Amino acid sequence: MNNRDTGLLALRGEAIGEILPQSGKEEIFQNKTLRPILKLQNDIFIESFINYVNKSKSDFYSLSTEKKMHFIDNAVHKDIKFRNALKGMVMAMFTIEEFREYILNSSNLNKRMMNLVIERLKDQVQLLAKPA
Repeated sequence: MNNRDTGLLALRGEAIGEILPQSGKEEIFQNKTLRPILKLQNDIFIESFINYVNKSKSDFYSLSTEKKMHFIDNAVHKDIKFRNALKGMVMAMFTIEEFREYILNSSNLNKRMMNLVIERLKDQVQLLAKPA
């Protein structure tokens, strides 16, 4: 393992969620790799979304909570450029071994990754306030 990989693993910390003997490869990757990265990158996700809202010139800040949740879903699912930026923020934190594992099943792992990002943004919708 090279210095970059060692540093990334130390920065991210332990797995989040249970890894059981019957856990599938995707679930293990999610709990061992994706969840710790998402936790580490949380602040940049929040800032990226605020930037996205401001650039989209939407009325996000005046929306009801339910409509804000729908806006978050649409932003991540429908805006390919934004989604790819989010994926890049996650993938940049992969070790070489994790990247090799990711490319073997990128489609399913991308779905898991984006669903976790969406849930993270939704859980913190109160932090998505209009900047002063």
